[in-house]
Amino acid sequence: MKIEEYSNQAMTTLTKDHAYGDIDAKFMAQVLGLVGESGEVAEKFKKIIRDQQGVLTPETKKEIVKELGDILWYINAVSVLLGSSLDEVAQLNLDKVLSRKSRGKTKGSGDNR
Repeated sequence: MKIEEYSNQAMTTLTKDHAYGDIDAKFMAQVLGLVGESGEVAEKFKKIIRDQQGVLTPETKKEIVKELGDILWYINAVSVLLGSSLDEVAQLNLDKVLSRKSRGKTKGSGDNR
């Protein structure tokens, strides 16, 4: 298969029924910021494995914690724009994970297991 053939066929699967609705540029910027910062954490771990043979130095730990702070900032921004709060996000998450624990469903996949 030639790459152009792949490209043409792949583009037939692109959906066109998207709409922004309640999501404005400010909201989307925060979501993209959250994704970007999460990617930075993943990238740091990749480099720890690749370049440091998986050894977490105090400096790399500090850099990861700084990135986690950026993630927290974006989580707060997105939750506020949704009309929520960090308290609500934390409580709903704790309810979810404790429910999974009590039902023996901490392993597996699916949002509502």
